[in-house]
Amino acid sequence: MADAAGAHVVTPGEVITSDTAFMRGHGTYLVDGERLISSVAGVVERVNKLISVKPLRTRYNGEIGDVVVGRITELGQKRWKVDIRARQDAVLLLSSVNLPGGVQRRKSESDELQMRSFFAEGDLVSAEVQQFFQDGGASLHTRSMKYGKLRSGSLVQVPAALIKRSKSHFVSLAGGVDVVLGVNGLIWVCKHSGMTPEMANQPDALYHNENEDISESLREAIARVCNCITAISNACVSINDTMIVYTYEASMKYSVKDLLKSDIQSQIVTEASALVEQIKN
Repeated sequence: MADAAGAHVVTPGEVITSDTAFMRGHGTYLVDGERLISSVAGVVERVNKLISVKPLRTRYNGEIGDVVVGRITELGQKRWKVDIRARQDAVLLLSSVNLPGGVQRRKSESDELQMRSFFAEGDLVSAEVQQFFQDGGASLHTRSMKYGKLRSGSLVQVPAALIKRSKSHFVSLAGGVDVVLGVNGLIWVCKHSGMTPEMANQPDALYHNENEDISESLREAIARVCNCITAISNACVSINDTMIVYTYEASMKYSVKDLLKSDIQSQIVTEASALVEQIKN
């Protein structure tokens, strides 16, 4: 029987709790007036006495303030369209990005003519959800230095339901690897950028398309982190900075290639989960 207090994955027809003190939310139904049953495969979420199940396979439903990773799909008038795995593409307005060189001013016609030099079709970006339009579409911004064009790394796709909203979605790991945890289920693993405010004031620092030179050892570290995240996802365990760190440490006794094996994936995630539980207790 599932524990109502913990966030975990359930399957259709599985009993979530028999405690009548809880109320049923989306993705659940009652049997015999007391047993709360899951109607979908997903992650159990509890808000006070309300229990719901968030489906694993569903489109991303955004909230203001979410950190997302997306891909530029189209250039329009003073805006870019960005695929963030939602029901419709998000919009990144020209007025919502930093200009090259860190200049703070109103965007002009010359800026509009140079939009493709900022972001072009196919570029990956990290951004924050700023607001929602009446039709449900999201508006993004990249005004903070921690957002912007993504380079020198690898993309991992996981179910959005496994990414928990937390204080920080930017993780720095040992070995010079950075991780951007997009709430929409897209995770970017890359070389540590080392971007400083002084470097950001250089005209080409924010929007250049050249990947940095990556050593063989760093490539292996990036691949190891990607395989660890995939292992956590395959085990249907919530993905956060702590879980990634412990899974990465547990994986060090195996080669990167071996981390693709299901039995080893299960073992390192089990070890990491046990350490996380020790911290909680």
